[in-house]
Amino acid sequence: MQFALVNGNRTEASKGVSAVCLGCGEKVIAKCGSVKIHHWAHVSLCHCESWWESETLWHRQWKEVFAPEFREVSFYDDALQEFHRADIHTNTGLTIELQNSPINYEELQSRECFYPKLIWIVNGLKFKGFKILKSIPNPLNPLLSDYEFCVSEHLSMIRKFDALAENPQPEVLTFYHKELKNIPAGSEFYSFSWKHAHKAWLGASCPIFIDLGGHFLYRLRKRHQISANYNYLQLIPKKAFVNKYRL
Repeated sequence: MQFALVNGNRTEASKGVSAVCLGCGEKVIAKCGSVKIHHWAHVSLCHCESWWESETLWHRQWKEVFAPEFREVSFYDDALQEFHRADIHTNTGLTIELQNSPINYEELQSRECFYPKLIWIVNGLKFKGFKILKSIPNPLNPLLSDYEFCVSEHLSMIRKFDALAENPQPEVLTFYHKELKNIPAGSEFYSFSWKHAHKAWLGASCPIFIDLGGHFLYRLRKRHQISANYNYLQLIPKKAFVNKYRL
């Protein structure tokens, strides 16, 4: 935790100081070593936050993009009778959860149900077998309404009437085909492969932004299709994301 109560004031950890948790009210102590980032830790094991994960430098750097009053905001869960600490909760009612470690689908659903207006930022540098492939046309371009993307590493499509007819051997079209070659591909949308995909993220309902470092995020998008849904990425400048959601 970055913040705890010291003499009634919301305070960051400093060496030798004890405080109480902003959520459960139990005693916490400052951990201010030379390896891990400075943080507060509960003195004894408790059930303050079942969704807790160890805070990393990646978490802290993202939190510090937002005003201190928006960081680590506690809410009480009546069903579980425990507190949940949102990483970020803004004046607009938006909750941003920062996820560095894998998450199972049941916990993901619980968080999405608990926070009425939630988006995820996920540390994609921890993903195994994740590769961004090629730029693609906007999957929602009306010119593609009669086609469906093939779920493969090779950028290709089939005609929608083949999907409707459940044709077992549809003609596979590349973007060099005469029907598709004039549809432009820009620099905003990308195909990707994920050899060891985290199934929970592919089944999420709330927006997911993947952080691969640098100046951009990749929003995980889904095109609903008859044959099979097609997952793709939308490139988002990190500065634009911050400007949109920081207030």
